[in-house]
Amino acid sequence: MKKITFVIPSRNNLEFLQLAYKSIRNLETQHEILVLNDASTDGTQEWMDSLGDDDLIVHHNPGPERIGIVGMFDKGIEMARTDIIMAFHADMVAAPDLDKHILKHLKKGTVVSATRVEPPLHPDGPEKVLMDFGIEVEDFNMTGFNNWVNNEYKPKHNTLVTEGIFAPWCMYKDDFLAVGGHDELFAPQSKEDSDIFNRFVLNGYKVLQTWEGLVYHFTSRGSRFNKHAGGAAGKNSDEWLYTTNKNMRNFIRKWGTMVKHDSLMKPIISPKYDIALTLINDPPISRLNNTKNIIHAIEPYCNVLYLSTDDSSLVSNYVQEEQQHTTLDLKERIKSIDDKKEHDIFVDIMESNFNNHDYKILQQLPDIINDSGEVGNFTLGNLHINIIKKNTYEKELICAS
Repeated sequence: MKKITFVIPSRNNLEFLQLAYKSIRNLETQHEILVLNDASTDGTQEWMDSLGDDDLIVHHNPGPERIGIVGMFDKGIEMARTDIIMAFHADMVAAPDLDKHILKHLKKGTVVSATRVEPPLHPDGPEKVLMDFGIEVEDFNMTGFNNWVNNEYKPKHNTLVTEGIFAPWCMYKDDFLAVGGHDELFAPQSKEDSDIFNRFVLNGYKVLQTWEGLVYHFTSRGSRFNKHAGGAAGKNSDEWLYTTNKNMRNFIRKWGTMVKHDSLMKPIISPKYDIALTLINDPPISRLNNTKNIIHAIEPYCNVLYLSTDDSSLVSNYVQEEQQHTTLDLKERIKSIDDKKEHDIFVDIMESNFNNHDYKILQQLPDIINDSGEVGNFTLGNLHINIIKKNTYEKELICAS
């Protein structure tokens, strides 16, 4: 059997990591395990140093600041000594024959995901299986899980393969490197997976889920439910709340829409247009909190936001507050109306009558333009839209920035 490098970033997840390691070593093939210890303080490094496993590769960020999944996954995949890599999470347990079921579907230009079996911490979905074998490591019944997989488990659908992608996912290392790895825009984590999944699909890769290869997933122990970050099983950490909100805004800035996928987690990618918004203060109204809130809401949904020249203080205040949450240069994204340049699509927004309905239109505008927009001027709600060209640029986003 071909060997896989299981790439596992871990930060203060020792008890879960030990279980993940054991489950991978229970597979018949001695695969390589590459652990990226991200500034852990729970004894992770000491435990790994004690193992004496020639097929265990360790990369240690001594900290004190963490690097995060984005940098750690990419570092690990670059270090992998096999042609095939699997992005595996520390809070996952490999079921018997996981590798065999993954590899029989794997070829160049294909990404294969395992099916997650999870305790009921999140709602059920068509892409996973809810079955409680323990919420914490000390409660986990590995023998019961393995026996269930071998003797009782039945796939949820009438097919053993569906289209979709999520962790753990497996692919050829060269295919991963061909798209430039994860985008540092989403460091340290959150939405980095949705971004790279979009790019896999745009690059022509097939994304498949095997319903025979399983993992038990304790769910979200890296940051969201990590007890060392202030979370707990079913309790969001403040760290995760911050990064997920920050990076959803960055995802919209990059792709033009929020994260979208079908019920089986296959990415849905809207066209990426060159859209310029102009916020017009006519007739003059209060330019305090109302305008600031509108700018905050609409700025991610365009390439450039143009404002009236008397908004210079608002612009500088917004940029000063928001710039710390993105690596994109907001001075290039928010400009005076006097600096207006050529764009493919212009949208004029009258501040005095902008409402929630207009905001919902703006959130769906790329799909609206794709479905029915024609070159020329038209009005939707209170948005005045001028389409000069319908060029799309989503394929320019395939390689990481």
